[in-house]
Amino acid sequence: MMQVSTRNTLYAGGFAMLSALGNPSMAANGHYVPGVEGLKGSVVPPPGIYYRGYLVHYDIDALRDDQGTKLPDSNTGSVSALVNRFIWMTDKKILNADYGMEAIIPLQRTSLDFGIAGIDSTERGVGDVFVSPLVLGWHGQQWDAVAAAGIWLDTGEYSSTEPASIGKGFRTTMLTLGGTYYPDAAKSWSLSALSRYEIKSKQDETGITPGDSWLVEWGVGKQLDNGLELGVIGYNSWQLENSKGAPAGKAEKHALGIEGSYFWPSLMLGLNAAYLNEYEVHNGPSGDMFRLTLTKVF
Repeated sequence: MMQVSTRNTLYAGGFAMLSALGNPSMAANGHYVPGVEGLKGSVVPPPGIYYRGYLVHYDIDALRDDQGTKLPDSNTGSVSALVNRFIWMTDKKILNADYGMEAIIPLQRTSLDFGIAGIDSTERGVGDVFVSPLVLGWHGQQWDAVAAAGIWLDTGEYSSTEPASIGKGFRTTMLTLGGTYYPDAAKSWSLSALSRYEIKSKQDETGITPGDSWLVEWGVGKQLDNGLELGVIGYNSWQLENSKGAPAGKAEKHALGIEGSYFWPSLMLGLNAAYLNEYEVHNGPSGDMFRLTLTKVF
């Protein structure tokens, strides 16, 4: 009887978690996916027009409860996305910082096989779009800094009965603050941190308002004489308050990984590759992320 009771409790917890998450994906409980920036993620480029394409694949190996315990049965899946980011840094100054704006349009495919809830589902389409009218970048002798604000719109398709929904079903205001420090005069070493604070709106279909969350992406990198940059990266994200209208429980994710990058000046083209493993997760899916980022300067 004890085994049956424990199993039923885990199943009930799994159903509640799926309902609260809406779309179990790479983010802790909001829109932004930690780990996509990595080394020097807080460095804003000089005036110009830029395109960044993020090819991301996330393998889900487990669904975990609020204690970080893996729930039983087949809890696997994957999320693949091509995230298109367009950045325009103007020649204008605000608070002595370079001023710019950006937009993000994600194309996503989500496939879930959660045996704990009898879910076997695949969805694909255009996800929630992000727009930011405010990107500020400061540049010092041995440092760079960024501050920004924008909103994730609820443009992606969402259904409370479809856990693999591409959209979240709510909007998120995202505030950004970060900095990079270069310990040596040649700037071959870099220490960077990029934080995002997310404030969510009510999910109209369910009446749930996800709790605010905060995350930090960080990186320690070394640029070699041949131009190749290698480093260690990671992220830490926390849901800071319980969601209103949903079962109590806060999502949390922590990951560690590696990254390599190279930039071709003659082509004005950069390429980054990274791998991250989530070593601790609470109230959500855990797994591994593989990322390839292409940057083109126009």
